[in-house]
Amino acid sequence: MAKLLFHADRRVLAIALAALASTTPAIADPVADFYTGKTVRMIIRTGVGGGYDQYSRLLARFIGKHIPGNPTVLPVNMPGGGGIVAANYVAQVAPQDGTILTMVGQGLVVDQALGLNSSFKADLRSFGWVGNLSKSNQLTVAWHTSKTKSFADAQKRETLIGSTGAGSISTQLPAFYNNVLGTKFKIVVGYPDGRDVDLAMERGEVEGRGTNPWASYRANSPRFVSEKLIVPLVQAGLTKEAELPDVPLIVDLVKPEDRPLALFMAKAVSVGRPIATTPGTPPERLKALRAAFDATLRDPEFIQEAATQCAEIDTMTGEELEGVVKDLIGAPADIRDRVKVALQPRERDLATAPGSAKSTGDKGEK
Repeated sequence: MAKLLFHADRRVLAIALAALASTTPAIADPVADFYTGKTVRMIIRTGVGGGYDQYSRLLARFIGKHIPGNPTVLPVNMPGGGGIVAANYVAQVAPQDGTILTMVGQGLVVDQALGLNSSFKADLRSFGWVGNLSKSNQLTVAWHTSKTKSFADAQKRETLIGSTGAGSISTQLPAFYNNVLGTKFKIVVGYPDGRDVDLAMERGEVEGRGTNPWASYRANSPRFVSEKLIVPLVQAGLTKEAELPDVPLIVDLVKPEDRPLALFMAKAVSVGRPIATTPGTPPERLKALRAAFDATLRDPEFIQEAATQCAEIDTMTGEELEGVVKDLIGAPADIRDRVKVALQPRERDLATAPGSAKSTGDKGEK
């Protein structure tokens, strides 16, 4: 009898506890509560088309389901000033609450480090760095019909290469090669964007392209790669692309005294497709966005879609990316001063694209 009463008491206790649990609210998740029903805007620094737009929309399509609360992610194109318009908006105008994501223009970290553009008002050290989708090397290439077939050839003969503008990375890297490595690139500036440079190569208007990420060639111009229509001359990055073991890195070509400059540029290029949120985003939301970014990269549907689009994913965590940005902007003043000089094209090395005027250009290639 006592045993039966004991079991009865246990049943009563269990029922009471269940009733109590049903009336006790679940532990709140403040991040999920914040994002539930919200729209996160993905600010895209270029117009529709090209690599920045492609990678931004690819991430926007999948990351929302990995952010607590599953907000809607809406792509918003905001072109202008080589990415400066978008970056200034994110830094100065957008709500600083974690409802903004953006892919920062690759050249803007160097822009801030070297003080190249007075219209750039953002301090990238204050951005919340979420992760880097691709750190693909920048390639300077010649068209297959050019007599320039190697970097050594580029040191011997003048080679006309297309660029988007006098302030773009597609001008700065060839200028660096001319000033530091003794190449004879004639930089034809003023093409509206990288796609126009590609067309100019095909028309025979120029012999090559100032620079473009290897991943962009594979994703946006796969025919150039598969049919060997372009000849890679040099790659800027920390390590060689696996497919390009015989194409020299700039760090392999410089004199010992210029190696710090080459390392600065290699690290700058590794800031390939960097994703950030606004300054002032609460730490717990930045942590959640970083976790969502990492989870998206493991998402089988994202991986399959990236492969379908030939979008190379070669990632860097938000913490790693934050470190690279701060290292570049905080580099020793003497290194930054020397790099700044090396990136300035000499007047004799410049020409203007047919039908266009010199411009500040677009600081990011496709």
